[in-house]
Amino acid sequence: MPPAMISSKSVLIMSGRFLNDFVSFIVFSLLDAVDFILCYVYKIIDFFIEADWKPCYCSSAKEAITSSGKILVSERGESNKIVCLTSSKLQLEEISDTLYTRSSLVSEISKSTVNELKRFKIETTAATVCEKTTTAAGRKGTVRSTFTVNSTIVEMLQGKIGGGQQSSHPPVPRWSDCDCTTCNSWTKESLYVKAEGATTDNVEEDVLFIHGFISSSAFWTETLFPNFSESAKSKYRFIAVDLLGFGRSPKPTDSLYTLREHLDMIERSVLEPYKVKSFHIVAHSLGCILALALAIKHPASVKSLTLLAPPYFPAPKGVQATQYMMRRVAPRRVWPLIAMGASMACWYEHISRTICLLICKNHRLWDFLTKLVTRNRIRTYMIDVFCCHSHNAAWHTLHNIICGTAGKIEGYLDIVRTKLKCPVTVFHGRDDELIPVECSYNVQSRVPRARVKVIENKDHITIVVGRQQAFARELEQIWKNSTD
Repeated sequence: MPPAMISSKSVLIMSGRFLNDFVSFIVFSLLDAVDFILCYVYKIIDFFIEADWKPCYCSSAKEAITSSGKILVSERGESNKIVCLTSSKLQLEEISDTLYTRSSLVSEISKSTVNELKRFKIETTAATVCEKTTTAAGRKGTVRSTFTVNSTIVEMLQGKIGGGQQSSHPPVPRWSDCDCTTCNSWTKESLYVKAEGATTDNVEEDVLFIHGFISSSAFWTETLFPNFSESAKSKYRFIAVDLLGFGRSPKPTDSLYTLREHLDMIERSVLEPYKVKSFHIVAHSLGCILALALAIKHPASVKSLTLLAPPYFPAPKGVQATQYMMRRVAPRRVWPLIAMGASMACWYEHISRTICLLICKNHRLWDFLTKLVTRNRIRTYMIDVFCCHSHNAAWHTLHNIICGTAGKIEGYLDIVRTKLKCPVTVFHGRDDELIPVECSYNVQSRVPRARVKVIENKDHITIVVGRQQAFARELEQIWKNSTD
């Protein structure tokens, strides 16, 4: 290629990046303001409709003490941030700080600009400050429960820890959530599970499918399940589950959707009632985190581990893993569009609630309109996949699972490398604009025996949807090889 063409291409790329950065700064600065306004709008609407002021993560943290659990919380910004729990089913280290420490774009850029100026002017001072910051971060990263928790978490915990008052009325969905029978599964104490394939008497092996963020079991049952061979259907029992808060599973309004809650529900809904002793795991995106946590909890039971687009971003030394993960998954950029969607879902509590109000609450309308426009020429299961969840479930799962476990994934992978003997296979779409291919190679760097397969011209969704027949054959081969 002539040098002139290379130079022109470089100029176009740099111009495109500059334009994306500039437009993103304008758009997300406006979204900061809109989310601030929506905070008060929703407080007023919640009060008039539900007769209660609902806490949100915009609130400043406050000191709170429960009658049984002793929770001492300092205000945000103070040097001592201590939380003490003497008895609780929920452990506070599972709660991600990204829930309540999400700075606006303007303040973040201003802070970074000031830091850069300091670095250029006084390098020695900056190095000292960096060293102190790293030391402080190290102290915060110890096993002691030492971090800031804001009033929303405190109020939700007060109902979970012994002294909370339990309401005699059955839980009801919030006015901004859907109240249909599909979404309103309040009476169920277990997750929605779809099992196909071999019957109970003929099961040779089980396969557990775990979907990703803002998804459901339909992601598997409508794509892969019909495409497995008759031989596989006679040997394997395929089990797909709707995670807590998604699809047809319960969506409790008082849940924090932590890692422990998700794992407990999977064990209670799948492993125990189906008497699963050993199993293969197939997981997509966020589901990969749950798959790793489940695998290290049952190391002797896992026959194979298949991960699709695992969100593993090793944090640089001295950088807080949760915050780093949030900025990688949700970079606050208008392009690509999937990154903008992730940014709106991750950074803006009230804007994301508005999106759920418009889309999820009205998913039956969108399903009807899709069928009307297409005259039933296409299957509309993707409406159920992406629209059947509550804002509370999506918001807390995003922060407490994807962001909150960022510092734990490395440890999970180390255990998989040293304690698990099962084969590990990682699939990734070359064109995935949400979770880049480097994440799969990051997994391989921690687990050298992991086999990475990059699928050309496929993205975060089409790595399965659109190539389900080929993927079904690949999975069958993985399971066959694991027993040879």
